[in-house]
Amino acid sequence: MKVTRHLEMAKSTLFSFEILPPLKGQSIQSVFNTIDPLLEFKPAFIDVTYHREEYIYKEREKGYLEKISLRKRPGTVGICTAINNKYQIDAVPHIICGGFTVEETENALIDLSFLGIDNILIIRGDPIKTESSFTPENKGHEYATNLIQQVVNMNHGKYLYDEGEKVQETDFCIGVAGYPEKHYEAANLNSDLKYLKDKVDIGADYIVTQMFYDNQKYYEFVNSCREAGIHVPIIPGLKPLTTKKQLVNLPKIFHIDIPETLAEEVRKCETDADVRQVGIDWAIEQSKELIKFGVPCLHYYTMGLTKATYQIASKVF
Repeated sequence: MKVTRHLEMAKSTLFSFEILPPLKGQSIQSVFNTIDPLLEFKPAFIDVTYHREEYIYKEREKGYLEKISLRKRPGTVGICTAINNKYQIDAVPHIICGGFTVEETENALIDLSFLGIDNILIIRGDPIKTESSFTPENKGHEYATNLIQQVVNMNHGKYLYDEGEKVQETDFCIGVAGYPEKHYEAANLNSDLKYLKDKVDIGADYIVTQMFYDNQKYYEFVNSCREAGIHVPIIPGLKPLTTKKQLVNLPKIFHIDIPETLAEEVRKCETDADVRQVGIDWAIEQSKELIKFGVPCLHYYTMGLTKATYQIASKVF
C-alpha cells in the first residue's frame, strides 16, 4: 500500500521508522533483529536508507594509483523485498542521485516495480568522503528534481529508450525530504521552500522532514509550506539524542539547532547512559506535542539501534 494511502486511512497518528542496511558480512537476520522489537507498535511503513560505494586509492608499481570501489553495506532493494515478504509491511527504499547513471536508476526502479514495491523516498544524497561537494555520476542526476521527473515519467509509461516496445507504467508513491531549518546548501529558507515546491509540483506525494529538536521549527515549516502552496502531507522526522558528542556532531553534520534547554540537560550528564535517558524523555514530549498538533505520522531515525525508539514508542503509541 502506498504511504499516502496509509495516511488517508489512518484514524490516529501512525508510527514509522528508518533503518540502515547492516555492514557487509552481516546476515539479513540482523535487519530482522532490528525490526522485531518495534512490531509491537504496528509500523505503517519502514524506510531503508541507501549507501553509495566509496573509493580508496592504493599505490601500485611505479607510483601509479589504483581506484578501488568499496561497498560497505548490502543492497537496499534486497532488504526491502525481505521486509515485505517476512512482515507484509511496506518498505520504502531510498533512491539517491549519487553513484547512479540514469540507466542504472531506471534498472533499479524496474526491479522495485517488478517486486511490488510501490513507495520510494527520493533524495539527492550527500557527498562521499572523497568529494568536497556533491558530484553527480557521469550521465547521472545532479538534483533530486531530475530524479523525481524520471520516476514520474516511468509512472506515465515513459522510459529512457522505449524503442517502440510496449512498456508497463510504474506506480510509485514518491516521498521527498524537507528541512525545517533549511538545507545547508540553500541560501535561505525561502529559496529552500521554492526548491521543495518544485519537487511537489513535479510529482512528490509527501514530505518527511530532517530531524529537529524544537517543535516550533516544525510548526513554522508546515505553515511556510502551506503559504507557499505545498499541500502534501508533511511527516516529522525525530531522532533522540543518545551521546554527549551528538551535542556537537549533529549541528555540525546536519546543520540543525539543539535548543538550549536540551543542551543544558545534556551538559549536566555524567555518562552517555544519562544522555540517552535525557534524549528519550525529550523525544517523548516532542512526540506527544506533535500528536496533539495533528501530525499524520511520527517517523523515527533509528540509525540501526532501536532500543531508544522502543522506549519512546512505548510511552507514545
